[in-house]
Amino acid sequence: MDTPTNPDARGAAERHVPVLLERCLELLAPALEVEGAVMVDSTLGMGGHTEGVLRRFPHVRVVGLDRDPQAIALASERLAPFGDRFTGVHAVYDEIRDVLADLSIPAVQGVLMDLGVSSLQLDEVERGFSYAQDAPLDMRMDATTGPTAADVLNTYDERDLARVLRTYGEERFAPRIARAIVRARATAPLARTGELVDLVRAAIPAAARATGGHPAKRTFQALRIEVNHELDALARALPESVEALAVGGRIVVEAYQSLEDRMVKQTFALGASVSAPPDLPVVPDTHQPYLRLVTRGAEEADEAELARNPRSQSVRLRAAERLRTTPDHLRPAPRRAA
Repeated sequence: MDTPTNPDARGAAERHVPVLLERCLELLAPALEVEGAVMVDSTLGMGGHTEGVLRRFPHVRVVGLDRDPQAIALASERLAPFGDRFTGVHAVYDEIRDVLADLSIPAVQGVLMDLGVSSLQLDEVERGFSYAQDAPLDMRMDATTGPTAADVLNTYDERDLARVLRTYGEERFAPRIARAIVRARATAPLARTGELVDLVRAAIPAAARATGGHPAKRTFQALRIEVNHELDALARALPESVEALAVGGRIVVEAYQSLEDRMVKQTFALGASVSAPPDLPVVPDTHQPYLRLVTRGAEEADEAELARNPRSQSVRLRAAERLRTTPDHLRPAPRRAA
């Protein structure tokens, strides 16, 4: 991996334009204006959203989580002027309550999640996230651990490859692509993103290649999700993040593909609904909603945002506020010690 030998804060700021920053700050403001407020930026990246929070709310402390050590290093240098108001932690976002316990923080007033691949990961060509440039088939968000995209492509059987592409990439030609991968690796293991792009392009019918964007987009998304177990982590992280919120706290989530957004929608809808049977004459307090939806459906980027930041094109933003503690029957099971 090409890692900058001396990444500077100005470089991080120039390379990263945070998506829907002003809207995120507006949605978080009622919770973060509380004296002594703490926010968790669960997807720190290069620190753009966190910098916006620290500038807008001078009394707020931010704990920034990221599974990518390079992101922690870049963001920490960028945010050094804020001193102990920022704490960077190398962790996956489903570990939010463990991190807060280690920091002796019982609850927080805000949680921000900007899902998917980060600007840093897309821009570092050698990490293999982009189908636009040839690079090693890596795709690990934490490049210090775990199997790579090459490992997945060269070891999964045809049925599992098709499942990954269909489930995580919503790729309708998943069986054809999986068959082509297995056939190609019988000659030599796949090692480069360029090889995969050529293989996918050849496997998809010409008529389908003419529409829907780059033909390898869905395959690369599926592999990235599989390599990093993103949806499994998100399924744990969403209820864990709600549990980390104090009453009156707010959670804001930006998703960029339908699978993620559906999970966010379902988690928020569960918390905003009465959990008692519909035939009960009186709803007990233990079955009242514990979340209030702050956004009406999923908000999208407007034309001004799209002009400022093309990466906001597919964003879907949702926010919710904690009304009360979660009823026991809906509370997530405690995380098991590793």
